[in-house]
Amino acid sequence: MLVEFRVKNFRSLRDEQVLSLVASADKTLLDTNALPTGLKAAPHLLTSAVVYGANASGKSNLIKALQFMRGVVTESAALQPGQTFDRLQAFKLDTLSGNQPTDFEVTFIIDGVRYQYGFAMTAQRIVSEQLLVYKAFKPQRWFERHFDPDSGKDIYEFGPSLKGAKNLWEGATRPTALFLAVAAQLNSEAMRPVFDWFANRLVIFNEQSPLSPQFSVQMLKQETQRKAICDFLRAADISIADIEVATRQAVVHTINVGLSTGKREEAASEQAVDEVKFHHVTERGRAVFDLVDESSGTRNLLFLTGPILDILRKGLTLVVDELDTSLHTLLVQALVRLFHSTEVNTGGAQIIFTTHDTSLLDAYGLFRRDQVWFVEKGPDQSSSLYPLLDFSPRKNEALERGYLQGRYGALPLLRNQVLGVKH
Repeated sequence: MLVEFRVKNFRSLRDEQVLSLVASADKTLLDTNALPTGLKAAPHLLTSAVVYGANASGKSNLIKALQFMRGVVTESAALQPGQTFDRLQAFKLDTLSGNQPTDFEVTFIIDGVRYQYGFAMTAQRIVSEQLLVYKAFKPQRWFERHFDPDSGKDIYEFGPSLKGAKNLWEGATRPTALFLAVAAQLNSEAMRPVFDWFANRLVIFNEQSPLSPQFSVQMLKQETQRKAICDFLRAADISIADIEVATRQAVVHTINVGLSTGKREEAASEQAVDEVKFHHVTERGRAVFDLVDESSGTRNLLFLTGPILDILRKGLTLVVDELDTSLHTLLVQALVRLFHSTEVNTGGAQIIFTTHDTSLLDAYGLFRRDQVWFVEKGPDQSSSLYPLLDFSPRKNEALERGYLQGRYGALPLLRNQVLGVKH
């Protein structure tokens, strides 16, 4: 489970920003919206968090930061000599930040053990990296690495708790690679769970990693999972009696253009194509519709339902940018409540999402006050992330009204010209 994410100097997130999933001492909805960890430092972790803010405030950058960190972990060991991190963007609107490293740090729990892992980097290299492991209250420093500009080399310090071929892993780690990634690639049993958390236990959906229908389509081919998806869609008041997947052979045409020569090549091949059929039943009759005949909301819900059911079963952490896209507010509530259900969420799954749906703030029994966050962009165009708890709201406070009235900030500044108002 995710405990905390920290980022500094990434896009509009100039100063260090901290998103924490540690539950406060408030007992409200604690049995449903949080899970016990058995750890004194974080007795309960929240199973959901929602982030509000105006357009272009930096909400998406928060998710992109976590996504970028995951990408460096999973891909840096495979970078070829001479390749750099061209997609890294530091804060560009002041000269100091543009020349400083970008910092990432994540704290998470695997099988009751807390891991705190982070690194700093520029577009050219990894500047520092470290891993702390809390098998007891006192942390074990498994390794620390930092770049020494005087010698032009990386300096490593290893703790006695890290076992394995440390010198081999160090020697194989290039300036653009993470030691964690290289060690995991070279069969470090100790490092593998940390690497796997990023690679397999963190799921992110946004414009860079959009929902794919294929995951849900493959689930629909399995009887038990097809039934679970159909049951949820029916519970969402969508009149779908059944969904079937028909596979047929079709000729698929592809066009390839050589990057260096510009030569265009066309090819045709026969491939298996899946067709999704929706069976609708009413009191007056029944009909079968293709996927393209369904509304965008139904398609989005289908594409979300498959991954979410799998995430709940495996106890993964899901991060979604704009969860409410094409979905009715009650459907968004239903999806979030799955993560709050002690009967459904038995593996410690979490969901973190951004939204503009302010009605969720006052939805009965949906969120604790420590689950609500805001992002606001200041006059210098840097983004700040802060929790609702900073405003000490009352338990019965009308949060939606307070937010829309500007009590918590993170609202768009609408000028009269934009609104069409004349003086």
